[in-house]
Amino acid sequence: VCGCFDGAPSAQELERCFFLDDEDRKLVAKRRGDANRLGFALQLTTVRFLGTFLDDPLDVPAGVLEELADQLEVADPSCVKRYVERSTTRWEHCREILQG
Repeated sequence: VCGCFDGAPSAQELERCFFLDDEDRKLVAKRRGDANRLGFALQLTTVRFLGTFLDDPLDVPAGVLEELADQLEVADPSCVKRYVERSTTRWEHCREILQG
């Protein structure tokens, strides 16, 4: 079952659900390249916020993408478009997140 965002998260929701703690950062750091690190972080925090994964893992409010890009020091958040180029990557990441 997939969900969707109903508008942009509030500042408090961004801080609570989209903050990457040390454990999150360890998981994200295993990914190669900014696109995969940012894409993984999007999936990890989206499932935390919505309780489910998105049909399109990139279908997030701009503020969510910017917040995670800032935390990961990704200069160009638009690089995340490359995350979905290899279709199996997102599913592999979903499995890993669910197992974690």
